[in-house]
Amino acid sequence: MGMSEDFFKIHVCMFDHGKISEKDLRSVRKERDGMANGKSLLLGLMVGGAISAAATLLTTPSSGKDLRGRVKDQGFEWKDMIANLKQDGLRLKEQLTETSKEGAALIKELTQEMKKSVEEWKQTVEPHQENIHQYLEQIETSLMDLEEKVKSQQA
Repeated sequence: MGMSEDFFKIHVCMFDHGKISEKDLRSVRKERDGMANGKSLLLGLMVGGAISAAATLLTTPSSGKDLRGRVKDQGFEWKDMIANLKQDGLRLKEQLTETSKEGAALIKELTQEMKKSVEEWKQTVEPHQENIHQYLEQIETSLMDLEEKVKSQQA
């Protein structure tokens, strides 16, 4: 869940900065939640299937021929379920790969935008730095003059 959670946080950050819409953010949230639900569903199916198979085999009073037929049918069901799980796993892998690529591109874009913002801020502040420095020097000079006047009046 860590990697998909990181990508979700990136999308939230981009939403906060107006880079993506609320609809896109909801879509990313839905994909993230879907991945977590998919893992839970897969685990539930496997555990439930194993328990039901064992319970069926152990508690069913039937002939060996019937039991073999049911085991064979259940084997086909398991084979189909495993094939479906494999397909779901491949889709999940593709989705993770795509999300990873999108996340890397978003991080690169966000980094570039942050660098640009810092440069713009530096360009905005730099001309005022000299004025601030001069103003501080004037205040310092005024304070020195004021201290000298106070000393001369006390003497």
